[in-house]
Amino acid sequence: MSRAIHVFRSPDRFVAGTIGQPGDRTFYLQAVHEARIISVMLEKQQVQILADRIGALLDEIHRRFGTPIPPETDRVGDLSPLVMPVDAEFRVGTMGLGWDAESEAVVVELLAITEGEFDESVVLDDTDEGPDAVRVFLTTAAAREFAARSSKVISAGRQPCPLCSEPLDPEGHLCIRTNGYKRDAELSKSLDFIDPEVFNSLAAQSDPGLTADEEPFDQAGDAPQPGDPDEPDEPGDTGPSARD
Repeated sequence: MSRAIHVFRSPDRFVAGTIGQPGDRTFYLQAVHEARIISVMLEKQQVQILADRIGALLDEIHRRFGTPIPPETDRVGDLSPLVMPVDAEFRVGTMGLGWDAESEAVVVELLAITEGEFDESVVLDDTDEGPDAVRVFLTTAAAREFAARSSKVISAGRQPCPLCSEPLDPEGHLCIRTNGYKRDAELSKSLDFIDPEVFNSLAAQSDPGLTADEEPFDQAGDAPQPGDPDEPDEPGDTGPSARD
C-alpha cells in the first residue's frame, strides 16, 4: 500500500494547539483549508524545535537571498483553539523543513512515526515508499505567525515553583528545596521573596538553614531555566500519548 501524503499548498490555517489541562496536555499540529482538516499528534519538544528551526530558516533565507522576511514578533493574530473534534491522522516521528524558492514558501513536512528505520531521502519527496506525511507550504508571514503562536502554546503550561523551578501541580508539589515536603501549589506560587520576614518564617518550618538572604541559585544568570516546566517526558518518549 502506497503512502498517503496530505499536501496543503495554501492553507487557511496551520497552528499548534493542545487538548487538556496544564500538566496533562496533548499537543497537536492542525492544517486547515476550507472544509479539509488534518491533525497530527506530537511531543511538546517537537513543537519547540519546529518553531525554533522555522525562525532560523527565515533568518537564513533573508541573509542568503535577500528575500523580505517579516521581523520576529511575539504578537499572534490567531489565538483560536483547534478545530474540533480533533482526530489525529498519525503521531509525528520525523520532521522536515525546506524552502521553495519558486513560490517563496517555507515547506514543513511531518512524517508518521515508524517502528523500523526508513530512508530519510523520502522527506520532502513524493516517492511511494515511506511513512505517511503532511506537507504544508507557508508564506513567510504565516511561518512567523506559526512560530510565535507555538511559543505561546508551549509557555501556557504549568508554572514553575519559585524555590526549585520544578512544575507545580494543582494538588501540590514535592519541592526538593524543602526536603520533599509536599507544599500547596498556591503557597509555592505566592513566595516571591518580597518580604524576608514572611519568607524566613515559612522556610524555617521545613528548612531551618534557608533564609531570604540566600539566593535559591548561585547567580540569577545561572538559575536553571524552566525550559519545559510542564513537560515531564523525555524528548524521545514514544508512549501512548504526547502529554505535557
